[in-house]
Amino acid sequence: MSIVESFDDGNKDLTRRPGRRAAILVTLLFVLLSGAVFALAPEARESNAPTAGLPDSADSTTVARLQQTLPSSDVSPAIVVVDRDGGKALTGEDKKAVEELAATLGSASVTDDELRPVFSEDGTVALVAVPLKASTGADKVEALRSTVEKSLPDGVTAEVTGGPAFEADLQDVFAGADVRLLISTALVVALLLLVTYRSPWLWLVPLIVVALGDRVAALAVATATQVFDYDVDGSTTGITSVLVFGAGTNYALLLIARYREELRRHEDRFVAMRAAWRQAAPAILASSGTVALALLTLSFADTPTNRALGWSAAIGIAVAVIFGLIALPAAMVLFGRGLFWPFVPRLGQKDPARSGVWARVGATVVRRPRAFTAGSLALLALLAVGGSGLQVGLTQNERFRETPESVLGQETLAQAFPAGFAEPTVVLAKPDRAKDVLADLKDVDGVSTVRPGPASDEWAELDVVLDSDRGSDRAADTIDRMRAAVDDGALVGGGDAQDLDARAAASHDRLLIFPLVLVIVLVILVALLRSIVAAVVLVLTVVATYVAAMGAGWFVFTHFFDFPALDLPVPLFAFIFLVALGVDYNIFLATRAREEAADKPIAGAMSTALAVTGGVITSAGVVLAAVFAVLGVLPLVTLTQIGVIVGIGVLLDTLVVRSLLVPALATLVGERFWWPSHSGRD
Repeated sequence: MSIVESFDDGNKDLTRRPGRRAAILVTLLFVLLSGAVFALAPEARESNAPTAGLPDSADSTTVARLQQTLPSSDVSPAIVVVDRDGGKALTGEDKKAVEELAATLGSASVTDDELRPVFSEDGTVALVAVPLKASTGADKVEALRSTVEKSLPDGVTAEVTGGPAFEADLQDVFAGADVRLLISTALVVALLLLVTYRSPWLWLVPLIVVALGDRVAALAVATATQVFDYDVDGSTTGITSVLVFGAGTNYALLLIARYREELRRHEDRFVAMRAAWRQAAPAILASSGTVALALLTLSFADTPTNRALGWSAAIGIAVAVIFGLIALPAAMVLFGRGLFWPFVPRLGQKDPARSGVWARVGATVVRRPRAFTAGSLALLALLAVGGSGLQVGLTQNERFRETPESVLGQETLAQAFPAGFAEPTVVLAKPDRAKDVLADLKDVDGVSTVRPGPASDEWAELDVVLDSDRGSDRAADTIDRMRAAVDDGALVGGGDAQDLDARAAASHDRLLIFPLVLVIVLVILVALLRSIVAAVVLVLTVVATYVAAMGAGWFVFTHFFDFPALDLPVPLFAFIFLVALGVDYNIFLATRAREEAADKPIAGAMSTALAVTGGVITSAGVVLAAVFAVLGVLPLVTLTQIGVIVGIGVLLDTLVVRSLLVPALATLVGERFWWPSHSGRD
């Protein structure tokens, strides 16, 4: 039968049916609503402030907030660092050029003070601090760098660093990132859908629906930031977009697979879609509900960035499931069976999946469950060993995959000046206690110098230079000693204090969120499967996947990327994504197995379930892993680490845990797997 005949066969007499009119109306409604969202949604509230990753109650957060009340609080210096190629000492002519540069840069200063260069003791490095307005300083950095580049003689180089420069470089990292991420993700999904369906146009329907859902989700998140008064950054929007694409494509693959299956049983495609929807919707809703609730546990996190990601990603998942269960079915039934050409499902045609590769895999696994259980667990344990020596916590300078100029400037400064010279630790004390606190701080081991800063009627600032590098263990120990040395009336803030508070918050969040996510997943599985044993087994398998993925990821990072540590939020985010998304595939498999268990023993039910879901779940897993890997297009170490760990974990869950370990364990446990219910017959 030709392709034209395939489409005509699907459309005969259907133009008069209510189902077609309803599909057209639903599709148009989604298009109109999406257009309204595009037109009316506000801009997202964005923030790259250093305190965004800190608890509201942390001392360093309080210090940053109180600093805004001090005189000159809206002034933040950009620091121009000058040195000669090869680390040679600056010549007299070089120093004169630096002094002239300082005079030139005076026009950019927001204060009336004359700018004077400071030279290191060995004469190799000079710096010029240019006071800029804190709220707009990042916008001036590019012009500042251009001026500096034109003002120095040959052989002398300069980098602009400091707070405004870091902010400018971070903005550059995310400049155009949304477009790059969207294009890369869409191309990956399009390619994998084309390979999966082997149809010249079927892949376009889910891709367009998911892509539209992604854009609507982004605008819904932007609206939420305004309504619920929270900020997002490029990392949050990037991860949310990847989740919408990945989860939305997974739901589409599952629904379309059931639809194709039902087209072999029903002549009317509308009847087939209704049957497919009834069978796929419970698993999709359970899956999306698990992911959304797991993400919402981040509401209990100490850090605002974690809470923002939880809320934003949960909104994204909600939009993805709405588009997947309403817009996609309507769009699919607008076309005839020829949409699947050249592999058009025919009425009465046998399901090739029941005798395909996954059917043979399922039969082999349930025949030798002990061997496959032992082999799968051995592989997961071997990968987990790769996590030995795992370190968590990156410094500000280590979070970029491509080192920006602001980081290079900090490194040059650290070689010639005391380690904390460019970014002193800030201590706030009551004005009447400032002298005593200053004296106490001078005696603290690890403190190089202490000097008074701006003061108000309420607070006096003390700027403390440490003798250790930013983010080092000695710097953290020095902050602890400083806090112990000052009384309750003084607060210690600044970069190193923020790092220390961020570590404490990350540890708190992991200890709280990990158990919450596991409880939520367990409760949903028990409610869905009506089996405590099955729920426990499935939860344990996804936890094992997480441990193995962390170990494999750490091995990759240390041997191929040369990352010194994982960034603080990576273990938590990877856990939520892998446990929640990993349970997705177990839900798809286990719900189908329970359906088949109505007239089959556990081994037969698992074998059949694996046969009919193996292809679609494997495709979904590959798509999801590839989509997370796309996070690597953004030059932040955090996103690269999340993408690699989740990608590895999803592939492990898809190809090993769901395909081999779960069917083998279920077969070993026997009919008790469904306890306390009785198979699928209650």
